[in-house]
Amino acid sequence: MAKTNDFTKTFQDMMASFPVDTASIQDAFKTQAALAEKMSKVALEAAEKSTEITAKWTKDTIAKLGEMTRAKTEAADYSKAASDFASSAAEMAAENMAAFAEVAKKVQMETVELMLAAGKDIQEDATAAVKKATADVTTAAKKAATAAK
Repeated sequence: MAKTNDFTKTFQDMMASFPVDTASIQDAFKTQAALAEKMSKVALEAAEKSTEITAKWTKDTIAKLGEMTRAKTEAADYSKAASDFASSAAEMAAENMAAFAEVAKKVQMETVELMLAAGKDIQEDATAAVKKATADVTTAAKKAATAAK
């Protein structure tokens, strides 16, 4: 019977000849984690501001409803109260929608800034990793060539 060669040692030697730089992987992970932290901060600040706007809008609406539901002496006062409430509700809606738009605009600007900065960081990390990998492979190839002679 033919005996199958054990290539385990050969593959181990081959893999040892081409070292993997785990520092570049760790740097990429750190860069990604930092970006995620900054993006989370932007999202949480937007959520907090949106909640504040919503709470104020609700409080103001309830106050206006309180005014509208007060007992009136004349029937015409009820229609005036309803009309006043509708006008103030429309005004509050416009103001609050503008406030939400400002929050969205700020989130958009901060996100673009973060993505541009992250792109630059990732490009620098990748360039450094490629330079180091090239140097390592060149060194390994020279050692292999010297050992083969």
